[in-house]
Amino acid sequence: MPDWLALFYREPIELTHGEGRHVWDADGKRYLDFFGGILTTMTAHALPEVTKAVSEQAGRIIHSSTLYLNRPMVELAERIATLSGIPDARVFFTTSGTEANDAALLLATNYRRSNQVLALRNSYHGRSFSTIGITGNAAWSPTSLSPLQTLYVHGGVRSRGPYAQLSDPEFIEACVADLEDMLAQTQRGSVAALIAEPVQGVGGFTLPPDGLFAAFREVLQQHGILWISDEVQTGWGRTGDHFWGWQAHAASGPPDMLTFAKGIGNGMSIGGVVARAEVMNCLDANSISTFGGSPITMAAGLANLTYLIEHDLQGNARRVGGLLIERLRAVAAGLPVVREVRGRGLMIGVELVDPDGSPSAQAATLALEHARERGLLIGKGGLEGNALRIAPPLSLSVAEAEEGAALLEDALRQVQAEIEEADIEGGQS
Repeated sequence: MPDWLALFYREPIELTHGEGRHVWDADGKRYLDFFGGILTTMTAHALPEVTKAVSEQAGRIIHSSTLYLNRPMVELAERIATLSGIPDARVFFTTSGTEANDAALLLATNYRRSNQVLALRNSYHGRSFSTIGITGNAAWSPTSLSPLQTLYVHGGVRSRGPYAQLSDPEFIEACVADLEDMLAQTQRGSVAALIAEPVQGVGGFTLPPDGLFAAFREVLQQHGILWISDEVQTGWGRTGDHFWGWQAHAASGPPDMLTFAKGIGNGMSIGGVVARAEVMNCLDANSISTFGGSPITMAAGLANLTYLIEHDLQGNARRVGGLLIERLRAVAAGLPVVREVRGRGLMIGVELVDPDGSPSAQAATLALEHARERGLLIGKGGLEGNALRIAPPLSLSVAEAEEGAALLEDALRQVQAEIEEADIEGGQS
């Protein structure tokens, strides 16, 4: 394995099996899973409906490629096209969110005949050569080389930066002015698309005020610029209030394209892009996917999506996620190490700081370790690596939310004590 392949924890753990909202490691220890394989185990571990669909499809045929029709792919494409809200939608399946965003960039740049792309600061869109080129988070961007010319605008981070002290309407106005100023410095008609996460995932679950992208869309349409909503982490009801993240900005109508992945497969490798037909059909060369839309992953996606909708997991994310956020905010009120608890639904970020208020990656690393010791798995991210990322399966119960909050509170209290002790020792030296 390469040296740059990241692993959580001082002593990395091997997960051997899971059930519901829990997983077990190779030593037999059970954990409450509040990260779901980076927001990928969306409904539950070992969900019977999904495992049955995978098993039955595997007994028929596992692979064929997009050169041949397969019924699960067509059925899932039809359902996603309808759910997307995009008129006359077309769906292309990939194997990951990175590949989905890569395909969206290919479509946008070809449709607009331009390699200029607008992206948000603090963003993350994947690890391919093209998606690294539009990632506004230096920790996840190992090269400055890119086939694209990327222009970064404000808007993804509400509580830090030059506009943090503004009211929500003033924040939106300032971000729009920044966008307009950026476009005024480009040749008219030269920008292909704006790509943006409604909630920035790797960036630490930061989000703008509702309505920002509606305001952006008004400007984009004046220039003919496409809007790509990166729904890899926000899609399928995780934010609770909406099925897609873009719907928090619905005054503008649907985006021209949206990308998806992660949760739809409940662990199977599914990604894809949805676009209106005019954009999707703009390619004038052959293009296929060897593994995108495979019969076995599509069967899993269909079963998972059916379970999600029939059991109203979006509503559960809204209800249980709301309780969990309020519980964590109550915890944070007594802990100076916690600067902010933010998020929506079951997509929650907890930002940690040093006693002087500066971002603390060390505190986040300690919190990860102490939570793991107590049987709770969480993630981390943020531009400075100081944000905890909490994203349990959407079937999380109230009791499990309370349990996880209590475990995290205990872990954070230990972090607070260790940070204060280190600060005192540093002052004495």
